[in-house]
Amino acid sequence: MSTGLEISSLSVGPMDNNAYLLRCRANGEAVLVDAANDAERLLRFIEPGGIRAVVTTHRHADHWMALQEVVDATGAQSLAHPADAPEIPVVTAHLNEGDTLHVGDCSLSVIHLVGHTPGSIALYYPEEGGHLFTGDALFPGGVGNTHGNKADFDSLYHDVTTKLFDRLPDGVTFYPGHGKSSTIGTERPSLDEWRARGW
Repeated sequence: MSTGLEISSLSVGPMDNNAYLLRCRANGEAVLVDAANDAERLLRFIEPGGIRAVVTTHRHADHWMALQEVVDATGAQSLAHPADAPEIPVVTAHLNEGDTLHVGDCSLSVIHLVGHTPGSIALYYPEEGGHLFTGDALFPGGVGNTHGNKADFDSLYHDVTTKLFDRLPDGVTFYPGHGKSSTIGTERPSLDEWRARGW
């Protein structure tokens, strides 16, 4: 029997948001990360197996434009961090730091990263070399946009450094909310540069 987590991605909407479909190979259960836009395409993307839940990585509207329609069509749970939940159209349960998200036989850890928004989360799957879904908290080349707010940047840089780079091995692949994936090891040498430039 094939085991582990099957990862598929689809870029949707005018801001090229990444939506990620995480499906357990053992039993077919699946979760969608960010129902960002274009519900019709997303619904085709998740069929025929459907989804158990949608995880919204943070409250910015470009990451949830299709959420209500996808939830209505699939009956999926809608999961988000409580700090961002009030600004997300539908949330049926919360994800907090240290929670475990089960996708069939696969387990992903919830990591709370404060700064891009108060309730941004990442999901970490440690098997098969390690896979990390970062929303807009971490990109190749830097942390997410904190709009020139030094306190927000300092918070996000601290969380990304201590909760991701200090804990995760270099081989972990991370998948951001927009654009291409990278690895922890590829980005690690740039941390001091990010801190110095303040973005």
